[in-house]
Amino acid sequence: MNISEIPLSADNQNFAITIAGTAYRMRLVWRDSFWCLDLLNSDQTPVALSLPLVAGSNLLGQYAYLNLGFSLFVNSDIAGQENPTKTDLGFYSHLYIVTE
Repeated sequence: MNISEIPLSADNQNFAITIAGTAYRMRLVWRDSFWCLDLLNSDQTPVALSLPLVAGSNLLGQYAYLNLGFSLFVNSDIAGQENPTKTDLGFYSHLYIVTE
């Protein structure tokens, strides 16, 4: 098992990333009260859309049947804060990839 942080900033963003040897695109958007993640194949075909960035569980848990070979987790450096705020994503709130 390998754990890696995806470097993020507190801005809407869209970027390419390779996870477990497969190319993906990630899109993160602030939706008025929470951060939302879209995971797409490199050709922009949706894999999982509108995943809220919430701490405490695998963001891809409901997609286990896809056998992606990785999980995504959110964690905060601030005690008592579970979810990233509009301004702390990448600073105090972090997105991690866990590969199998």
